[in-house]
Amino acid sequence: MYNILNEFLEPNQIAVAGILVAFLLAFLGLKFPFPFLPTDQGRDFAVDGALSKGKTRGVGLTFVSVFVICSFLFMPISTEYIIYCILLLAIMLSGYLDDASNTPWNEYKKGAIDLILAILTMWNFLNYNSSQIHICNMVIDIPYPVYFVLGIILLWVSINVTNCSDGVDGLCASLCCVVISSFTVIFAKELGYYVIADFMFVAVLLAYLYFNSKPSSMLMGDAGSRALGFYIAVIAMKTGQPLIYILLAIVLIFDGGLGLIKVSLKRFLKISILVNTRTPLHDHARKNKGWSDTQVVFRFVILQIMFAIIAYIIVL
Repeated sequence: MYNILNEFLEPNQIAVAGILVAFLLAFLGLKFPFPFLPTDQGRDFAVDGALSKGKTRGVGLTFVSVFVICSFLFMPISTEYIIYCILLLAIMLSGYLDDASNTPWNEYKKGAIDLILAILTMWNFLNYNSSQIHICNMVIDIPYPVYFVLGIILLWVSINVTNCSDGVDGLCASLCCVVISSFTVIFAKELGYYVIADFMFVAVLLAYLYFNSKPSSMLMGDAGSRALGFYIAVIAMKTGQPLIYILLAIVLIFDGGLGLIKVSLKRFLKISILVNTRTPLHDHARKNKGWSDTQVVFRFVILQIMFAIIAYIIVL
């Protein structure tokens, strides 16, 4: 499709068309949601979790599918990118099936799926890219097996911290818009045509935010949050500077990651930390600090923008 459009339009015009079509299709798909999408049952363990009961859940299936379709229509895709799209759909579907299940999947089942998809992702990445990374002005050659393992860790962390950050209307999608846009602005040259994909992903997220801003009428569910974490990890590696993920996604890391560390230490090592801190941190801010949902979203986004600016200065 891209080659046909390229005969009549300039590359920038095709990109703009792709962004607009992605937003429009996602908006219509969310405005008139699929009838088979599940509804949220409310979460007793989450702050104000009962308020989500009855809302359409798992709409990540819609906007991720729109993103993939528009990628094939408006991008000069490669075999590497096609495989990423297939894996993105797989991680999205695993999240959707969990959203639609009457009994939530346990961590070990989801962890096994994450591991399999992360292994396939790293096989694909290292088949087309080197294991060389850049840290400021330094260039480091990492042995393939080491990079393979570190990439799996990055994918697992990104998927899970993004997933855990999806608990306040507008928070996860807003943070991910900032994170993806930051990678795009700072690493436009390194990412190449992935820049188009980044902007299209932001476009479908903006369509979702139209319906997810407080008070929301729908939730992305694991179908959306897990796919977002996967995509962010992939573009972090494609930049050649994967460690910058720490700065460009630091709010996601702290918001969702502290809870993962807290639970893991308690479960496997019987070590209790942060006993007076609710996790995810957005629940601590709302319940313990008295922040409104709007304050949580704006303040977390502001913090992420500030760290993105710091990352920009460090890289450039």
